[in-house]
Amino acid sequence: MAKLNEGRCNKQRCMDAGNLAPHVAEFTRQLSQLGHTGLTVSGYDAAARHLGQWLRLARVAVADIDDAVIDRFARHRCRCPGIRREKGVSEKYVRRVRRFVEFLGERGIVRRTAKVAAPAFDRRVVEFQDWLRQHRGITELTIGRHGRMVMRLLPALGGSRRSWTAQLIRDVILAETKRASLAYVKTMTMALRGYLRFLGARGLCRAGLEHAVPTIPQWRLSALPSYISVAEVERLIATCDLTTPAGARDRAVLLLLARLGLRAGDVVALRLDTIDWQQATITVRGKGRRETRLPLPQDAGDAVLAYLKEGRPCAARDEVFLMANAPFRPLRGSTVSNIVCRALDRGGIAAPTKGANLLRHSAATAMLRGGATLDMVSTVLRHRSLDMTAHYAKIDVLMLQQVAQPWPGDA
Repeated sequence: MAKLNEGRCNKQRCMDAGNLAPHVAEFTRQLSQLGHTGLTVSGYDAAARHLGQWLRLARVAVADIDDAVIDRFARHRCRCPGIRREKGVSEKYVRRVRRFVEFLGERGIVRRTAKVAAPAFDRRVVEFQDWLRQHRGITELTIGRHGRMVMRLLPALGGSRRSWTAQLIRDVILAETKRASLAYVKTMTMALRGYLRFLGARGLCRAGLEHAVPTIPQWRLSALPSYISVAEVERLIATCDLTTPAGARDRAVLLLLARLGLRAGDVVALRLDTIDWQQATITVRGKGRRETRLPLPQDAGDAVLAYLKEGRPCAARDEVFLMANAPFRPLRGSTVSNIVCRALDRGGIAAPTKGANLLRHSAATAMLRGGATLDMVSTVLRHRSLDMTAHYAKIDVLMLQQVAQPWPGDA
């Protein structure tokens, strides 16, 4: 009988949530508080009440809800509003139901599905990561990556660190070059050198073993920097729709990238208190936790101010830029790159790359062509070494052809 009823949610009765009604009301209140629109909240409300009705007809207790029960719900066919009988429940509808079930799990009403635990790191690797965190000034993303790379090498190196030799270390790295790209292995050698230096300082392995890590050949700065022209940059910025909050945000982000040569991470890390409106400056916390105060150009400042006044969601967060849709989380680096990519597509601009660094390279290129010195560009881009800035000196190919010397032996 349960199986018959399970597929017979009729249009008049399917939206009665039964015992789940109070939880559905609390769920929708939470969604509203997070800033979701009324239309979105009503969609989640309908999905949650639909689940409650189906549970009664299928004679499934609320406490027994698990992935298998949700799969049964997804396969059932009914006449509920918004459900196409010939296709059943849509994937979007099921995602809403799963979010409601997660809400119930957070309140202990249903059993929460145990998440697969991440593989545990070796104790010494965890200590190494703490050392990086305290003394090296690198980001959590880099600390996590170094830890994973060292863990990948440990099985080949063996458990006894005091028995590691220079030959063993070289053999392990050379074996990795056959399984991964040279760029990946180069980063891996950086992590391993740091780990060996950490162990050696504590007497846990032979001192100086970090010098045994082979150097992976890679010609730095050999290619020309990727950039677009000043006119294309302005066209890209002009594609933003200022009538929408997302458009106001995107224009402010693009202007900061294009005028100051910020990295995606710099934009993500901006806080409300890092902008000094009186002095028209912005404090950027870049690599190595170094803070630099940069002048805020007029158009970029106006764009950020317009976003803060008209486009930024009312959320209790101190990050400058937030997602346009609820829940209002801070932007991620990939989101900043996607803003650039979408603007390039809207403007029909053919670019060699489509990430946030494209505008950083374009800013450096424009400054050099405008007469700025390498020292000035290095200051704005916050390079530690002038050699990195000299990379942009190769952009004027015609001028380089004029000063290039003939190859010895040419007729």
